[in-house]
Amino acid sequence: MSKKEKNINKEFRLSSWAINNKTTIYVMMFIILFSGISAYFSMPRENFPEIKETKIYINSIYPGNTAEDVEKLITTPLEDVLKTVSNVVEITSTSQEDVSMIIVEFDEDIEVELAKQKVKDEIETEISGEDWPTFNGAKVDPNVFDLSMSEEMPILNINISGDYPVEKLKEYGEYLEDEIENLPEIKQVDIRGAQEREVEVAVDIYKMMAAKVSFQDIIGAINNGNVTMSAGNFITSGQRRTIRVLGEINSPADLENFVVKSDNNNPIYLKNIAVVKFKEKERTTYAREFGQRVVMLDVKKRAGKNMVAAADKIKVILEKAKEEVFPSNLKLTISNDQSSKTIGQVDDLVNNILFGIILVVSVLMFFLGFKNALFVGFAIPMSMFMSLMILSYLGFTMNTMILFGLIMGLGMLVDNGIVVVENVYRLMDEEGMSRIDAAKKGISEIAFPIIISTATTVAAFIPLGLWPGVMGEFMIYLPITLSVVLGSSLFVAIFFNSVIVSQFMKTDDTEMPLKRIIILSSIVSGIGLIIFLIGGPYKGIGSVMIFTAIMLWAYRFGLRKLANRFQNRTIPKWERFYEKTLRRALSGAMPYILTGGIILLLFVAFGGFGYSIGSQRTKVEFFPDNTPNQIIVYIEYPQGTDIEKTNQITKEIETQVYQILNDPENMDGDYNFLVESVVSQVGEGAGNPQTDGGSTAEMPHKAKITASMTEYKYRRGADSKLLREKVQKALVGIYPGVLISVEKDENGPPAGPPINIEIEGPDYAELILVAERMRNFINSKNIAGIDELKIDVNKSKPTMQVEIDRQKAGELGVSTGQVGQLLRNSIFGSKAGIYKEDGEDYDIYVRFNKEDRYNTNALFDQKLIFRDQATGKIKEIPVSVIAKQKNSSGFSAIKHKGTKRVVTVYSALAPGYTDAGVIVSNIQSEMKNFTELPNKIKIDYTGQIEEQNKQMAFLLGAFFTGLGLIFLILIFQFNSVSKPAIIMLAIFLSLIGVFGGIVITGSAFVIMMTMMGIISLAGIVVNNGVVLLDYTQLLIDRKMISMGMNDKDLLRTDSIKESIIEGGRARLRPVLLTAITTILGLIPLAIGLNINFFTLFTDFNPNIYFGGDNVIFWGPLAWTVIYGLVIATFLTLIIVPVLFFITHKIKLKIQSLKGLTNSIYE
Repeated sequence: MSKKEKNINKEFRLSSWAINNKTTIYVMMFIILFSGISAYFSMPRENFPEIKETKIYINSIYPGNTAEDVEKLITTPLEDVLKTVSNVVEITSTSQEDVSMIIVEFDEDIEVELAKQKVKDEIETEISGEDWPTFNGAKVDPNVFDLSMSEEMPILNINISGDYPVEKLKEYGEYLEDEIENLPEIKQVDIRGAQEREVEVAVDIYKMMAAKVSFQDIIGAINNGNVTMSAGNFITSGQRRTIRVLGEINSPADLENFVVKSDNNNPIYLKNIAVVKFKEKERTTYAREFGQRVVMLDVKKRAGKNMVAAADKIKVILEKAKEEVFPSNLKLTISNDQSSKTIGQVDDLVNNILFGIILVVSVLMFFLGFKNALFVGFAIPMSMFMSLMILSYLGFTMNTMILFGLIMGLGMLVDNGIVVVENVYRLMDEEGMSRIDAAKKGISEIAFPIIISTATTVAAFIPLGLWPGVMGEFMIYLPITLSVVLGSSLFVAIFFNSVIVSQFMKTDDTEMPLKRIIILSSIVSGIGLIIFLIGGPYKGIGSVMIFTAIMLWAYRFGLRKLANRFQNRTIPKWERFYEKTLRRALSGAMPYILTGGIILLLFVAFGGFGYSIGSQRTKVEFFPDNTPNQIIVYIEYPQGTDIEKTNQITKEIETQVYQILNDPENMDGDYNFLVESVVSQVGEGAGNPQTDGGSTAEMPHKAKITASMTEYKYRRGADSKLLREKVQKALVGIYPGVLISVEKDENGPPAGPPINIEIEGPDYAELILVAERMRNFINSKNIAGIDELKIDVNKSKPTMQVEIDRQKAGELGVSTGQVGQLLRNSIFGSKAGIYKEDGEDYDIYVRFNKEDRYNTNALFDQKLIFRDQATGKIKEIPVSVIAKQKNSSGFSAIKHKGTKRVVTVYSALAPGYTDAGVIVSNIQSEMKNFTELPNKIKIDYTGQIEEQNKQMAFLLGAFFTGLGLIFLILIFQFNSVSKPAIIMLAIFLSLIGVFGGIVITGSAFVIMMTMMGIISLAGIVVNNGVVLLDYTQLLIDRKMISMGMNDKDLLRTDSIKESIIEGGRARLRPVLLTAITTILGLIPLAIGLNINFFTLFTDFNPNIYFGGDNVIFWGPLAWTVIYGLVIATFLTLIIVPVLFFITHKIKLKIQSLKGLTNSIYE
């Protein structure tokens, strides 16, 4: 038997086994259905997938030190040892007053825990050295940790207010904190707007000096007196008694009677020289809601946990606390609740899936008939549930990336079912075969083509699975989901569809008897009515059953006739028209004209796209420019600003922000339908998680105002993007020296500022000077699109320098360390133990009282009291005798990148601008004329542009790598180079639709989404091409066998033309259905049409609206596929056969030239 005969008579054993073992298959269907439904309800919901970066953070707290000291003593030594660690990609650091933060980024080849252990090992070795800094008698201990951004962003805020003191509100907050932190989903709860308490021993400097008491006397007395310890076991009379020495204080007032010094039987009590207070620590935080002071709880969930479930449990805790614990006049509110927005976006995508399924099944009904449409439509839920089962097993969450993957796969997953059902139906209808024989033969004919077409589609996504970096972790869910969906659909087509069609397919479209419709509809609607009336939350199921009964009658008396007319009249007309068109395309010189014309059109499309970008008609964006769900105003005052002043000016800014937010056009009476909540934070919690994540530095100079928008569907057409622009314009330059940036919540992982210029060099003061000159130079050029250029560091941090006269100090027996420690004790204070109350630990700090602490004369006139080791006498040396002080300024922070000092000039884009590439290009062009750049200083353009270029390079590489894999698979399938080459050419030609559609509509070229759409399009185009050419080749093989030809012979031109036409006509319906179903699956998301099918069947309210976050984010990808697929369908049906025909003629010509042509076949 020849190779062609084997190819014709082959049997696909897997589907034959399934047909012969239908009971096993039915059980498998039930298991997958049950598991898939369970997975849908159990998978954690979240907006976007969590990203686990391979970054390790090292946070070191060294209080009382300037940025320069922290850099020299902490940051640089640690960086020197960390840069030798293997797998390290980059080290960045920030040294600022009291705190060092180092971020070590590793490559993806190492596990986070191993990377963290490597860092810990190196740090432990470094801090074991004798010269490592100490604080409060212990070595500074760097905290090494990894960080998930999802654990840094609060999932909601709880605001507590009422006619109570802040201390009482904080008690209520602490109760909620304990209750909420017991939830397994919650990582931590931070209290804002209220301070922790401490025991302060406020020393009176003059009484202390008069009594000749030193700080060490006070600290030692408290440390030694406030202690409870075991003295061992006392054995007597055969008993062992544990001896405990009780000395811990029961109240802070007990400290007053501690004797700090006793000379000549003259005791000096602590109360004689100091006042003991149990008080709040110095204020580091303020919180407000709608301008009213509150105690706020920032609630952060654990990575990988269910946000929606966590929010629901928190709400239960709040309701229980209101009813059973808290007074009735205490006000509790929730703001910035991310779970409600997540539920909204997830539900919208689920409804888009349902809408797509309805559209797809409706089209299938018209093309294939009602029963056949059900056979194919059956593959949709089975493939979906099988995919959810697999994704849940892999540990994935239910997020928008997963759901869009399901939408994207909606049109693709019916492809295999369409080909199977259509081929079996054809064999039963045209060749009169029985159901089982037709199923076995029909599936055997197309089994390998659909396997190969699925493999080629998956191959297009395989390179995306190797996507490196944070962006790869974020986007990888899409190719994984599509691969799982396509694999599931293949499994369903081979095993499940084969059994279903072998048991239930019929070629005759007999009407259902009227009696059966009456009985069936009565039963279904009756049960549905009962469920609707008494089903409670499940009444929607009853509505669906009633709707199904109505649709039975609608199909019986209306839709069936329309479908039959479409199949019996419209489709044959299309087939005849297509046959006529294809025959004309294969005649004379037309194949060459069409080929040349389509290639010319490709160049025109590319040229038009390039011109459109050059003229800036087509904008280039990195990520879709989402409509803000949050408008966040970050406010940064000059370093060194006291929190009280920060809070005062922030209130003024809040007033201006409220005036814009409460514009009458956003109000319906007292209800703001655009803005849901507004909270403000000053100090702690006011940092930007993208830049300050993991930092424990105090932020008295920072503030943040967060305005959360209502869900898109409730905004009544109001535009939050326009609202942000108004806020942005109103706050530009209103307070000189105050950095104000108006940002929004971002879709996707952070990519850095769109304009980001890094300046690198050794002299930090010079770097800042160059940065200021550069900022002034760029501003003078009036480049459009720049919002406000800012510099990330400055040298305006107020400092006081104390210079020690070493010679005089040495003569008096005083060291620099003694003076420094004395001043530290006076201002910052020194920890002298712990006070315990109700299970809580409170620090005891000894320092000057507030009047003396910030009094320069008091600080430098105080005496350094110590005992001279040589004479044994008490010495009293005024600090002013050996030290002088002067005011100066220091660096707000010192930043490193790759252990090199850097200063960054950065800016957001001005309102209305989205194309960062053009603006940065204009800046680079102008910077060629910047002459004030010293030779030893280098500049680099980073941030979003650097990330954009990197991702564009990867996506292009992934596209061509995917094409290479597709090409290899096609060669394996066809054992030929010409047919794969034809399909590959069709992929490139389909770009006519993509670029043509973008140019014609004027939409933006969104790098991440458009490129993903092009890669997805490649897989779909291949799918159709394989199905068409494989069947055409099957017809050619049959003809050659009937004519007794061998494998090396070629059919003559007229015979090959007829085979091509017959193959195209037979595959017209599957190709059109593939295109139409894929487009219809994406259309609801592309145009932003949202219908809530759940409320439609429960409340009879579809809540229809257009737009939303999903269409903004996914629309560019959806339209890319739609544009490309429209052209690709024409290519598959006309150009692919034409190219195949031309290729065959070339082969005939070559044979003729070689003299190998047999005259019988000419």
